[in-house]
Amino acid sequence: MDATIHPWWEGELAGCVFVDERLGQRLRKLIERMAGAIGASLPLACQDWANTKAAYRFFSNDRVSEAQILAGHFQATRDRFAATDGPILVIQDTTEFTFQRERAEAIGITCRVNSGQDKAGRFRMHTVCGLLMHSSLAVTTEGLPLGLSAVKFWSRQQFKGTAALKRKVNPTRVPIEAKESIRWLENLRQSMALLGAPARCVHIGDRESDIYELFCTAQELGTHFIIRSCVDRRAGDSHHTIAAEMDEVRVQGVHEVEVRNSKGRVEIAAVEIKYRRVRVLPPVGKQKRYPALRLTVIQARERAAPADRPAIDWKLITDLPVRSHGAAVEKLRWYALRWKIETFHKILKSGCRAEESRLRTAERLVRLIAVFCILSWRVFWLTMLNRAAPGAGPGLALTKVEIALLDRLVPDQAQAPPRTKTLSSYLIKVARLGGYLARTRDPPPGNTVIWRGLSRLTDIALGAKLAIPEPRCG
Repeated sequence: MDATIHPWWEGELAGCVFVDERLGQRLRKLIERMAGAIGASLPLACQDWANTKAAYRFFSNDRVSEAQILAGHFQATRDRFAATDGPILVIQDTTEFTFQRERAEAIGITCRVNSGQDKAGRFRMHTVCGLLMHSSLAVTTEGLPLGLSAVKFWSRQQFKGTAALKRKVNPTRVPIEAKESIRWLENLRQSMALLGAPARCVHIGDRESDIYELFCTAQELGTHFIIRSCVDRRAGDSHHTIAAEMDEVRVQGVHEVEVRNSKGRVEIAAVEIKYRRVRVLPPVGKQKRYPALRLTVIQARERAAPADRPAIDWKLITDLPVRSHGAAVEKLRWYALRWKIETFHKILKSGCRAEESRLRTAERLVRLIAVFCILSWRVFWLTMLNRAAPGAGPGLALTKVEIALLDRLVPDQAQAPPRTKTLSSYLIKVARLGGYLARTRDPPPGNTVIWRGLSRLTDIALGAKLAIPEPRCG
């Protein structure tokens, strides 16, 4: 769909199907208004009581689900996936949305936290009201987010502490279907069903995703994974573990990476890299259900312990073959892109301010957050598109009206060489509307200035539209 002619949300909502066509029309109006007021309340985004009431009715409508709201975006993600070449990283992670409510029953809870001690020295505990969201984000190896491929929402009616459960039952003997951890497998299956090319996908997860059932599911689906390991699993003939086997491996190379210390300064860290193909065994309680797997273990450990930050110590486990130092560094770099989903969640919370919503039930909040997911992806995509494809044409992301307005509002910088206008030059103009200074040594604009600039550009485009007199008949 040509962005210079059609607004961007038409492509993201084209695959949405509702039982009533008017619900689809309302969603389009909501996206249009909320895209121009990212972070604002619903009344501010809607501007009048009629549209605000219609928005509240949409989010409280039982005939609307988060799956229907996101169906068009999932389809657009699949189209962008098909239009790219090479491996695609599918990053999974869970985030919590916390809300301040006197009665948590209508929304649910996420956990119980320690509130400190009372006057008698007794620890106080309070229940956190909120929702959990587990999402899968498809990202290119250059860091460009193609979109969400799976999302799961849930909340708990009562919280059972993990430590208390472990005293009563061995968690490795509980079927994965009876655990919340099943979300990792469900998202993996949903992503593969959507994208349709499992061999191109590499699933990335943090230590929480170190689940043997996930390894087996990925093998069954013909897809790949890179997981940060937290379990010292049995290996070889079962008489030793992965850690013991890796201790026998000599250092096979050193890689230098840039890291920031506690004061935010960039410094170089020398990381020693080891890798080996290992026969990994399933947990004892599940060895009859799952087979042993041949997996690659990559260990990256910083040579010297720094004084002002934690030392780098990663142990990754993957089904991909690693036969050289360069291949090991490539897998480490792919895993490092896991932070992209953290950035996406930050935009949801800091940019869209999802946790400041006053909607009263979990169902309404989930529908609202589903809309925020589309808006957050758009901001993130524009931010990274400026870095991944700076030489593309501006029509890839902006309409003709927006391009013309940016040319009038933000003059080209004097030091810029005369050349054909690129997407990067226009996205920098958008960022300058949001407060980006665009000095010579400034880093590329981030998400915050992009969403501020987009909001201002939308308001200006509306004003320009109103300034044009309507044609009269006769």
